[in-house]
Amino acid sequence: MVPIALGALLALLPLARAPQSQGSRHGGQTPESALRRLSHSLLAHYQKDTRPVQDWRTTTNVAIDLMVYAILSVDEKNQVLTTYIWYRQVSRWDRHWTDEFLRWDPERFDNLTQISLPVESIWVPDILINEFVDVGKSPHVPYVYVSHHGEVQNLKPIQVMTACSLDIYNFPFDVQNCSLTFTSWLHHIRDINLSLWRQPELVKFDRSVFMNQGEWELLYVLSSFQEFSVKSSDSYAEMKFYVVVRRRPLFYTVSLLLPSIFLMLMDIVGFYLPPNSGERVSFKITLLLGYSVFLIIVSDTLPATAVGTPLIGIYFVVCMALLVISLTETILIVRLVHKQDLQPHVPEWVKRLLLERATILLCIRDRDTFSQSRTQSSDISRQTENDSTAKLNQYGCEDPRECETAGGAGPAPASAGPAEGSPLLPGVLREITAIRQFLEKREEFRDVAREWLQVGYVLDVLLFRAYLVAVLAYTITLGTLWSVWRDA
Repeated sequence: MVPIALGALLALLPLARAPQSQGSRHGGQTPESALRRLSHSLLAHYQKDTRPVQDWRTTTNVAIDLMVYAILSVDEKNQVLTTYIWYRQVSRWDRHWTDEFLRWDPERFDNLTQISLPVESIWVPDILINEFVDVGKSPHVPYVYVSHHGEVQNLKPIQVMTACSLDIYNFPFDVQNCSLTFTSWLHHIRDINLSLWRQPELVKFDRSVFMNQGEWELLYVLSSFQEFSVKSSDSYAEMKFYVVVRRRPLFYTVSLLLPSIFLMLMDIVGFYLPPNSGERVSFKITLLLGYSVFLIIVSDTLPATAVGTPLIGIYFVVCMALLVISLTETILIVRLVHKQDLQPHVPEWVKRLLLERATILLCIRDRDTFSQSRTQSSDISRQTENDSTAKLNQYGCEDPRECETAGGAGPAPASAGPAEGSPLLPGVLREITAIRQFLEKREEFRDVAREWLQVGYVLDVLLFRAYLVAVLAYTITLGTLWSVWRDA
């Protein structure tokens, strides 16, 4: 039994010597034990409740850097901007300062120059963002990096929900400028001072980590340092970052502006329908109803704020007003040219103003036809009346005794004697007179209707061109304003 036990002991002896030989190459300590020993040495007597300086007059300098990773949402109604900001290649914002109680000699701890410590175990500055309105869903980073010089790097990605004064007047071509103000909530500038980690030019155009596939695109990030004081003796340092973003308008242009433009073009085309038919009125009413349904559908897409109305909302209201004006003009023209039995004659001043001067002003090609038709209709009416009167006086008078008196000077026909005593002759003469009066009255009504139709055509052309000029002027003005705002 003794040889067996001695052999087992000799077999385990090399295994017991191996760690000792390995530890001898590292000064008697393994890397794991060096980390633990350094952590215990730094935190054993560390007081995290006070600012880590030997002399209380020493100012703690905190350097801040910011990189925008994504624009999550823009709430126009509540005036809230939600962003996700990171530093450097992992897009986090960096807070860097020097802790005088977290310094060590790397040679004593196996040449360790950097260690990660729990953020709850050391002092960290109370740097907050003034515009915070809600706590976002930010990942929790429980550690900070500390170098052997006492430099502490607190790297943390955060989701920022901040209040921002959003200007939606230029929607969907709007550019928003929202600020993120980093400042110490309690410490004066004598205790905590802020500075920028990188150069302002590098921060301004750094879009290396920005996710630009959403609705908003990042233009630039401005940075500035300033002091402010609550009282005359207390000054605080703050670092402001201005995040300037621009909305991509393609979706809103396709879904909002183009349908409205198409409906307005169809309204303009509807003026080429004949004004004396009822099809134009029904067509205009259909367009107006379609535009009303379109506004109801897109009402949820437009941003709603209590501050003001976006320009595109004014654009929709003006388009609706133009459609109403167009329908009113169509109703007026149809009412004007509609044939009615008791329609009066066109006043002479209307004829001179519309059928003579307006046709020259509007360059209507058949303006001579209007004047000729008016003259010919009057001549034909008078000629028809004279011919009918002459024929009636020659062959049929209303009273037989008048015919006998009128024909006494000439020789009477052979059958005059029997015809004079016929009882049917007065009735036939009365029927012929009534037919003649009816035809004359109908011809007069036709002349009146023809005149009003000519007036209606000229007035329709005049109103259509005025309507077209108004639409073009409004479109050019609106397009110019949007172009200027987009390029600004």
